[in-house]
Amino acid sequence: MSVRVITCVGPAVTPHLDDLARLRIAVFRDWPYLYEGDLDYERRYLAAYANSPRSVFVLALDGDTVVGASSGIPLADDGEAFQAPFRARGMAVDEVFYFGESVLLRDYRGQGVGHRFFDEREAHARRLGGFAWTAFCAVERDADDPRCPPGHRPNDAFWTKRGYRRQDDLFCTLPWTEIGAAAECAHRLRFWLRPLDA
Repeated sequence: MSVRVITCVGPAVTPHLDDLARLRIAVFRDWPYLYEGDLDYERRYLAAYANSPRSVFVLALDGDTVVGASSGIPLADDGEAFQAPFRARGMAVDEVFYFGESVLLRDYRGQGVGHRFFDEREAHARRLGGFAWTAFCAVERDADDPRCPPGHRPNDAFWTKRGYRRQDDLFCTLPWTEIGAAAECAHRLRFWLRPLDA
């Protein structure tokens, strides 16, 4: 399958927002997020990124169909839930470029698209200037959670090879509704950091 990768800065992503919302719901439904999905929430979440003139979306397309996407935004332009852990540690939020999701449909994995997502977002942060760090966070599940599918491989090795280091004192908590649940529950996500000029 041939995948084309394009980059959209700020509001330029607007024509793709509904496609991105559906893609996020589809991919995050799988382990480890088990996200029930809410199209209205997704539209609001993505619009907040699109409204930042310094944000970036890296899209993977098969023809005209969006099959993967990743996003990034200056941490100073993101929500308090993401900023607060850095402030508590004494880090300047203005110096951190935050990576949102990286989502890719299963049939398109293993073709180097994940590396392109990181390459393009890191390059965008360098072009903007003024950032010392790139960061993202990922949900953590118990190692013995019975919902984990057989043969699941976490992304830790991939992230480590990219130069990211898991942080033992940097977490945020986000609520979402899991598949089959009646209400939202809180989930702990761990941050990973990398010096931008590493």
